[in-house]
Amino acid sequence: MFYHVKELQFNARVSKADPAFATLLLEQFGGANGELAAALRYFAQGFAAKNPYPDKYDLLMDIATEEFSHLEIVGATIQMLLQGVNGDLKNAAESSEIMHLLDGKAAKESVIHQAMTAPQFLVGSAGGPAYTNSQGVPWTAAYINGDAQGDLTSDLRSDIGAETRAKMVYEYLMQFTEDPYVKETLRFLMTREVAHYQMFEAALSTIQPNFPPGILQSDPRYSNLYFNMSTGNDFNGPWNHGTSTQLGETWQFIEDPIKHVIETSGLLDQQAVGTERTEKGIQKLNKQLSEERSAEVTAAAPLGEQQWNQPLKNGSNLLSADEQKSKGSHRRK
Repeated sequence: MFYHVKELQFNARVSKADPAFATLLLEQFGGANGELAAALRYFAQGFAAKNPYPDKYDLLMDIATEEFSHLEIVGATIQMLLQGVNGDLKNAAESSEIMHLLDGKAAKESVIHQAMTAPQFLVGSAGGPAYTNSQGVPWTAAYINGDAQGDLTSDLRSDIGAETRAKMVYEYLMQFTEDPYVKETLRFLMTREVAHYQMFEAALSTIQPNFPPGILQSDPRYSNLYFNMSTGNDFNGPWNHGTSTQLGETWQFIEDPIKHVIETSGLLDQQAVGTERTEKGIQKLNKQLSEERSAEVTAAAPLGEQQWNQPLKNGSNLLSADEQKSKGSHRRK
């Protein structure tokens, strides 16, 4: 159940109309890393988390709802930046207010030229935000459909990446406006991305074990191999020397990948080196974790009759299951 409060979460302001920047800001309204994508991404992920991880469901739905409020802030800012455009599209006179602001015919032609990347401002929405990116490409669910995989350790990592990308878009957008009020709004939105990043990171840390994502463990023969796949200067770092960050295995630097592949019959004869993990241990862990996660999900949502809303603890003004059945049966008569 959603309840709309007409006041914005952050009181967005603009100093003056700026159709060109409004076009750029569409990236966060209907773009791949925008607020609509974020809201729907977390909203979808929340469903699978509801029963096995009610605390994470609460987190995802809270952040999804906040992202909808950020979409409203971005839309309101775009609308204010386009102030006067809507009315002047209905007024062909050169003396209209927006034409004075744009300083005549030459500026008008410039704005029309700039708007060609997102013509819906002038010929589609007549001066209102549209669900497109800054190039006029319509929003698509393809932006987010791969981000809800039904495994929370995977979804939360995807969310951390999404917040990172959104933060960077706001950071870049701030370089294209001189309006102090708009910068103030963008800085708020950018800061919330940083906050959400930390929330998702903290939530992930409460699920143990959470590496690798999913259930099945990696093959110890290949999990610590680093193939030197380039010529020229080679660089060493904790990604190819020392121990790996999550599994604690010693990196095996394969200097000549072609030779190594030939000598190991296409890696079929590769032995596990630099790790204490064994195939027997991996299979045991796979079985154990599979049973634990399956039992966790099954216990949270057993087969049979279910309801989404939970009765209140204090005495319940919600209908009991029997009352719901009785009421539903009565309605069907």
